[in-house]
Amino acid sequence: MGVFKNLFQGTGNNDKNPFYVRATMIMLGLVLFFYIMLILRDVLVPLCFALLISILLNPLVNRLMQLGIHKISAISLALLVAIIGITIIFVFLTSQAGQFIEMAPEFQDRASKILDIIQKWIRNTFNVPIYKQDEVIANTMNNSQDFVAKALGSIFSFLAATILLPIYTFLILYYKPLFLNFIYEVFEDKYENRVADVLQETKGAIQAYIVGLLIETAIVAGLNSAALLLLGVEYAILLGIIGGILNLIPYVGGLVAIALPVGMSMVTSDGNYTTPLLIIAAYSVIQFLDNNVLVPRIVSSKVDVNAFVTIVIVLLGAAIWGVPGMFLSVPFIAVCKIIFDRIPQLQPWGKLLGVTIGEPPPPREVVSKIDEEAME
Repeated sequence: MGVFKNLFQGTGNNDKNPFYVRATMIMLGLVLFFYIMLILRDVLVPLCFALLISILLNPLVNRLMQLGIHKISAISLALLVAIIGITIIFVFLTSQAGQFIEMAPEFQDRASKILDIIQKWIRNTFNVPIYKQDEVIANTMNNSQDFVAKALGSIFSFLAATILLPIYTFLILYYKPLFLNFIYEVFEDKYENRVADVLQETKGAIQAYIVGLLIETAIVAGLNSAALLLLGVEYAILLGIIGGILNLIPYVGGLVAIALPVGMSMVTSDGNYTTPLLIIAAYSVIQFLDNNVLVPRIVSSKVDVNAFVTIVIVLLGAAIWGVPGMFLSVPFIAVCKIIFDRIPQLQPWGKLLGVTIGEPPPPREVVSKIDEEAME
């Protein structure tokens, strides 16, 4: 077909358009791309999650089909296994959260007493009247309520769309040959091997990334729960699992995961603040192990995207798609890097996203002078 016949070819200096024209076209394309992503959020978010789930379940479906199970039955069984696993986790968290909600009034009373103590200390130490502190707290609460409302709105809208996830996942797995044939036919035959490499590497990276995230989440949740149990924190298992799940949100979730058990221990400690300090110390050790052992060996080695790009893309994902965008942003940029590395004119962008730091080449003028001096 050859629709994108020049995609894998380097352009070199053959592009007659000036740089500012190309830059303007790229910027307009990015603006249009992000605008479409924003207005079609409710449609694209469940589709993207379904695509990730289908890639994750694809090996299980293939294994079941090798055992002689019909394709439709194999896909249905794989989906059933995934749904049962998610349901077990959801039921456990719901039961734990129900017990926590029953104790909410008592926690609120204790929190109010602690707040009074802190306000009096600030008044006596910094000479700030309590009514001024109340104004700051009220403004902060209003701003935080807006943020929480937006976050919950994005979460609930995603949960409302999750009913479509099994349907999307089933159809993607069932029509996978149709999608693959379309991708191959879009490009010329001479690029078939390169397209196959991109698809294979993309599938492997996403599968390894998701499995790595699940393993990392389980380990972090277990370490969190064990630490909180040893320190005698109430609802240790619930807070530990929530911390492991929040840890999926890069760089932001870890801070929230620490704040929850610290706040719980401060409310229930009756004036003893040794436990909150021990929680901070324990979580700091867990975060150190996670960032320096688990993530490099289990997760980051499969993504190969540097930390700066990861932070920026996570913030962009949050701005466009909210909390689901923060989850989807990292595998999205990982796929982009795989594609960029395979296309000559996009390879500089792939290097920009990567983790390899090399010495920058000297400018052409300097190179020519060095060559002239060497010749002399």
